[in-house]
Amino acid sequence: MSTHRPRHPFRALRHWNYQLYFIGQLISLSGTWMQTIAQNWLVYRLTGSPAGLGIMNGLSILPLFPLALFGGSLADRFPRRWLIVITQSLMMFQAFLLAWLTWSGHVQVWHVWVMAMLLAAFQMLDVPARQAFVVEMVGEEDLGNAIALNSSLFNFARIIGPSLAGLVVATLGEAMAFFLNGVSFLAVIAGLLAMRLPGSTARRVRAGSASDPLAGLARIRADATLWGLVSMVGVSAFLSMPYTTLLPVFARTSLWGSAAPVVARLCGQVAGSRWGGALLSCGQPEAVAYGLMMGAVGIGAVAGALLAAAYGNAGRRGWMLTWGNLGFPLALLGFSLSRSFPLALAFLILSGMAFVWQNALANTLIQVNVEDAVRGRVMGVYTLAFQMMMRLGGLQAGLMASALGAPATVALGAAASLGYMLWAHRRYPQIRSLA
Repeated sequence: MSTHRPRHPFRALRHWNYQLYFIGQLISLSGTWMQTIAQNWLVYRLTGSPAGLGIMNGLSILPLFPLALFGGSLADRFPRRWLIVITQSLMMFQAFLLAWLTWSGHVQVWHVWVMAMLLAAFQMLDVPARQAFVVEMVGEEDLGNAIALNSSLFNFARIIGPSLAGLVVATLGEAMAFFLNGVSFLAVIAGLLAMRLPGSTARRVRAGSASDPLAGLARIRADATLWGLVSMVGVSAFLSMPYTTLLPVFARTSLWGSAAPVVARLCGQVAGSRWGGALLSCGQPEAVAYGLMMGAVGIGAVAGALLAAAYGNAGRRGWMLTWGNLGFPLALLGFSLSRSFPLALAFLILSGMAFVWQNALANTLIQVNVEDAVRGRVMGVYTLAFQMMMRLGGLQAGLMASALGAPATVALGAAASLGYMLWAHRRYPQIRSLA
């Protein structure tokens, strides 16, 4: 019976290093979400076509395969903290450069596409190191809880960042969102530099087999359970996740008629507030609707992450993952059929919750079932599967939406994803009881 009792959902925060990481990441990820919203909005504003969003996702695929495997190999060979400091600094430079291009008035759509490709390259070096670094901050005992809390902070930032981005873009323009993201990286860099790590960890350099970038792929292919987990994440990323690419289209087309009264009230409150005054006006009100939709996803994701942190112990991880696999595409089907903005927000909240149960628990189950010597490279493959399939999905969704419309594209992808998850539910029954 004890496996079904909730444990303290914030127990990983008892570790000083993880406290620094948590605070820094919350600030930095809020800025990253601001840039994501502003970047998508800028591309759609410059092109006026969903295909422009799809092309941006397609170009971001180019650096993924070599750099994800290379990044995982680096994370198993060199001190992960310093790798993260370097990659976070590179992403900060990218944000400031994009802000300057936009502020100066020189920005063209191909600039944004190139900047998105650079950001994807830096992320492929950053993410495997960050995910493998968690165990060094909290140890094996609190690893599952820390991963769940990582999802909660990632998605709490998804509430803060998009909500702020909608207002910042509508009132001050995309360049300010890019600039604020650049500043936000200072928080996580400062936290990393202030950490107190054991000497053996800080000086950790692995040799021999750690130089083989394909060892992570070999480890996953040798284990049917790991292969099943990665395949479910990859299929969902390709078929379901592209809905985020198309949210700007929903904001300006099928949902705008219902969203307009909500946005008008919100913009009126901002313009009439003491801090807003006459200086601020919602010149791009559809961007506010976009930010609200992304914020709704974040609300659901935070709730899902906290539930996973409290209840996602060894006895329930497999079942919560299964509910996430099935609930995510079902919620997206409801969203794609909605023409009421409040109802659409409700389905987005559910989709955010289910997405976290799917991905955070898959991440946890993979990490607790692999050895630390190969952990970075395994997480590199996991990151590659998610990021590459998500961007390929964004490419196909953008092109399909140009022909079929955004609602039909999301509905078809969600239905196909649900079909695969039902098949995988029967093909990998051991995952439901995996600890």
